[in-house]
Order: sequence, then C-alpha cells, then structure tokens
Amino acid sequence: MKTDTILIRDVPKDERPRERLIQSGPRALSNQELIAILIGSGTKGNSALSLATRVLKHFEGLSLLRDATITELKMINGIGTAKAVQLLAGIELGKRIQSYKLSDQYTIRSPEDGANFLMEDMRGLKQEHFVCLYLDTKNRIIHRQTIFIGSLNSSIVHPREVYKEAIKRSAASIICAHNHPSGDPSPSNEDIHVTRRLVESGKMIGIELLDHLVIGDHKYISLKEKGYL
Repeated sequence: MKTDTILIRDVPKDERPRERLIQSGPRALSNQELIAILIGSGTKGNSALSLATRVLKHFEGLSLLRDATITELKMINGIGTAKAVQLLAGIELGKRIQSYKLSDQYTIRSPEDGANFLMEDMRGLKQEHFVCLYLDTKNRIIHRQTIFIGSLNSSIVHPREVYKEAIKRSAASIICAHNHPSGDPSPSNEDIHVTRRLVESGKMIGIELLDHLVIGDHKYISLKEKGYL
C-alpha cells in the first residue's frame, strides 16, 4: 500500500539520527537531529530532519521552542497534532529533568548555590516571578513557593505573604528570588526597596532573609553581595 510517510529507516544511513545516537551518544547529535528523533517520521517530500529544520527556523532556535504550544507547532507545514504532542512531551520532560532536585537535600551555602537551583526554571520566564526558598537550620531547602507573578512592587510583595509560609513550614531562614525577563539582572530601586522591607520584617519575627537573588539569562545578582541586606 502506498504511504506518504517517510520513516527514519528510509533515510540514508549518514542522515539517521537514531543510529548516530546509538553509536555516538545523544551529546553527539545536533538540535536538529534530536528534534527529528522526537518527530519520528517525515511526510511526503520531507524527512524528519527537514521538518526538524523547519521547527528550529520557525522558533528561531531552542529559546522560543521551550514555550511552544500545540497551536504554534501545527502552524508549521508537516507538523500535525500527533507530532506536536510528541515534541511538547519531549520538551516538558526535558524541563522536568532539568528542574528536578531533591529539595530536602539541597543545601544553600552561597548565592551561587541558590542561583544554580533556580536558574533553569526562571531564566526563560516571560513575566517576573517572585519565588521564596524556605530553609531549615542547616540551610537545606524544605519548601519552594512562587509568591506572585507580575512586576515587582512593594505593595504587592507583602511581607505577610512571604513570612506566613515561613511560619507554616517552621523555616529558619528565607532566600527570595525574582527574574528579569529582559535577561539583565541589574536590580531596580524597587527591588532594593522590597528587599529592605523584607529584611526588617524578618528581624521582627526572627526569621532571617539570607539573600534576594535577581535572575537574568545565565547570570544573577545577589543583593546581599551588593550590600543591600
């Protein structure tokens, strides 16, 4: 029976990403080849590698692909619902593996430790997220919570919401963090004002704010290191 589907096994050997992965490992594959494996098969006149190229071109690389939707993927010629679902499943699994950490065993010893814990989750967010890490007496993370989403503002980031969870979790200390969607972690005056307000509130109830991290794109700034705590 005639079919319009082109399987990877029908592609010349030197263009077979699955075989290359088996022989050389996943690190040896390009982004295009990895996406082709997720796509699985091409369509009439288009191999899986060709479709993978279209996907990367449509999203201008991996950065925007990270937040792709099924509707956006289906706008690409050759990508239907099934292929879009396969791609999204692969992307989501990658996100979860990257962000998975044993929080109760993760100890914060430095601002870099806190930034490393949060960086992959927060650096690509399109809105500002204000997140708190609640620590025990040994500086191990016992809980993480997003307090609010939106532009940082002292009237919104109320100490009550931050420390309510700390009391509930019997936290000994807190590290706060928020991202700058621009990728530039330089703190604003509002960032500094919010930090100082949280520090004073923490002193009143005996729960120390250890740091406030501003997360950019693969870079961060510690307001403690800058002398604002």
